Amino acid sequence: MTTPPPFSIHSVCKLALLGTYVPRVCGIATFTSDLAKSLKANDDSLIVDVVAMDDGLTYNYPDEVICSLAEQDLDSYRTVAQFLNNGDYDALSIQHEFGIYGGDAGKHILALVRELKIPLVTTLHTVLSKPSPAQRAVLDELMLRSARVVVMSKQAVKFLREIYNVPADKIDLIPHGIPHFTPDTGKALRTSLHLTGPMLGTFGLLSPGKGIEFVIEAMPAIIAQHPGATFYCIGASHPHTLLHDGSDPYRDSLTKLCHDLGVQSSVKFVDRYVSYNELVDYLGALDIYVTPSLNPQQITSGTLAYAVGAGKAVIATPYSHAKELLADGRGFLVPFRDSVAISDVVLDCLRNPEMTFEMSQKGATYGKTMVWDRVGALYLNSFSQARAAIQSDLPLLVASAQIQPYQKAEIPSLNLHHLFELSDDTGILQHAKYAIANRDEGYCVDDNARALILTCKLERLGALSDWARLMQSRYMSFLMNAFNSHNGRFRNFMSYDRQWLEQRGSDDSHGRSLWALGTVVSHATSLGLQEAAVELMRHALPTMEEINSPRAWAYAILGCEEYLASRPHEEFVRAMRDTLVGRLMTSYVVCSTQDWHWYENSATYGNARLPQALIIAGRNTGNEEVLSVGLKSLAWLMKKQTGPEGVFAPVGSNGWLHRGEPLSRFDQQPIEACGAVSACHSAALITGDPIWHAEARRAFNWFLGENMLGLPLYDEFTGGCYDGLHKDRVNLNQGAESTLSFLTSLLEFHTETTTIPALTGQAFKL
Repeated sequence: MTTPPPFSIHSVCKLALLGTYVPRVCGIATFTSDLAKSLKANDDSLIVDVVAMDDGLTYNYPDEVICSLAEQDLDSYRTVAQFLNNGDYDALSIQHEFGIYGGDAGKHILALVRELKIPLVTTLHTVLSKPSPAQRAVLDELMLRSARVVVMSKQAVKFLREIYNVPADKIDLIPHGIPHFTPDTGKALRTSLHLTGPMLGTFGLLSPGKGIEFVIEAMPAIIAQHPGATFYCIGASHPHTLLHDGSDPYRDSLTKLCHDLGVQSSVKFVDRYVSYNELVDYLGALDIYVTPSLNPQQITSGTLAYAVGAGKAVIATPYSHAKELLADGRGFLVPFRDSVAISDVVLDCLRNPEMTFEMSQKGATYGKTMVWDRVGALYLNSFSQARAAIQSDLPLLVASAQIQPYQKAEIPSLNLHHLFELSDDTGILQHAKYAIANRDEGYCVDDNARALILTCKLERLGALSDWARLMQSRYMSFLMNAFNSHNGRFRNFMSYDRQWLEQRGSDDSHGRSLWALGTVVSHATSLGLQEAAVELMRHALPTMEEINSPRAWAYAILGCEEYLASRPHEEFVRAMRDTLVGRLMTSYVVCSTQDWHWYENSATYGNARLPQALIIAGRNTGNEEVLSVGLKSLAWLMKKQTGPEGVFAPVGSNGWLHRGEPLSRFDQQPIEACGAVSACHSAALITGDPIWHAEARRAFNWFLGENMLGLPLYDEFTGGCYDGLHKDRVNLNQGAESTLSFLTSLLEFHTETTTIPALTGQAFKL
């Protein structure tokens, strides 16, 4: 059970609670109300405001409810998020239960948490061991977006750790709160009921699955030995079970069962939603509390907690929360759907009052750890931890609405067939007509640099085939020939007849070539390749002094970091890295504003490589400011690159993204997905925050069809990748840049495993 951390609970001053709320007839509504009261009881100066979930009915809410949220109105979720962001709140507490939020599996709540810029603490009232895909997707994202997660049982903690992969240090185990009970609680009510025998009871909204019929079936055997025994079934019908005419088929079936068994005078239905004080009085009046739930996965039961804390003899079926609360002799467990077992245990309790009293006292003692005052203090500590731990840039990140399907999507085996088709004894051809290499378009150093990096990644995985090793040498040879020693620049474009079409390539192609050379130095096992790359790096790196492209700076920084990973004492590389990092940081400071976290006034192509360069450099230099800027700008970019339903939707090349203008959604390019995968993967490795891994998977699954058109970009048959996603179709050409982008992204995930699927390309021979 959670114990208060060492810091003061008064580090929070203003809180918001979101959930259903009284006078709505709902267990969550009661819980939210009790939580609000307990927080105030711990600190009367604390401001506790409530956002109440509405179900279409009209409620006369108390003063602490500052606004309501329409369950099915998606826009209102975003509006409330902005309201909370502007309200100077230290944290938001969400009560989560499937069924109280709109959308499939309650996914509308994600629209709110994605916009939220204050720490989020989520209390889970249900944790399913076998969720549907939609339920899993919602809960996964909610867990990732929450600074703290509160559950009420050890079993729930186990599920979160083992099924949902929530870090243990993010979870707070806080019991369901209960009221204070005194020896006199319920005595007046019991007297007014004129009881002549033992009083049994159960509480809660009445619905199928509660198992009430099995208690009624047990009553004849109980009455036979204790004629005055009475069973009170206290609670209104669950709204979902009521028919249009207001009748409840389940309640009607129970009433009929009472008549059929002749126990109608011994079973009392209190058919209304009793007040808090009435509930406490009824619990105090009981001799035996029975909870015969038919749901073995029930992870939380407020009324069970109340009954244990009230010091009552408790009989329950072995659902999850009951097994935990009634352990160590605090109650009795009976099999599901077993009325005979219920009657036997009830009669044992009545025959052995000393045994029953001892068991009740164990429950009452345990209940002292669950009183609302203490629970409120634990919640305040959880809010304080959330406020202390949250980073101001993390709320910028928007994970997808379908994280779980992305995580479960099968990672394809590596297929190098199309790479083989595009490569020849010169290097790799730029373009393809459909899946056929287009020789008319010739070669470029950009793609040969990308291909060289890919072979180095294969080598790092121990998966470099003889063919790929040969091509690694040819891609390197292409870069060597591309370097123009007269001006210190790499040429970019070469015709199919091996004629250079320029003497000086683009700034970006120069930076990307340096990136490839650094990767060779770090990962190639061939000493000849390494030394050739070192020599070429020495000649080409100084030219970066005269280049003013932030994108080229980022590529060169990545190359320098690769180089320094194996040769950390090369001062000329270290100095250039530091210079370029400084330039990129200056560019960010000059261009960024409160709502524009970027390095230029436009986000165009290859965008994710800019923050990735700072993330890696910040980590390697120990510069927290550089790392923070990298993470913040990447979070901002990933938020911008989120389309409908949370799918990855990169900045489109047909217009880009310019400050103050709408984002162009098309044409979407594979190079953007590749950059996002790699940058998020770097952030995940460096920070350890699983949300970055989820973002990497979201970007990767863009290739597999999780995009705005629902169309795959990866061609499973050829191993190639289509050249882009247009507004109404995919571009069916499979060029080098696209294919290398997919293959590079694929290898990002294979680095996390000890083995990789069979490499089709290993079988190819020249």
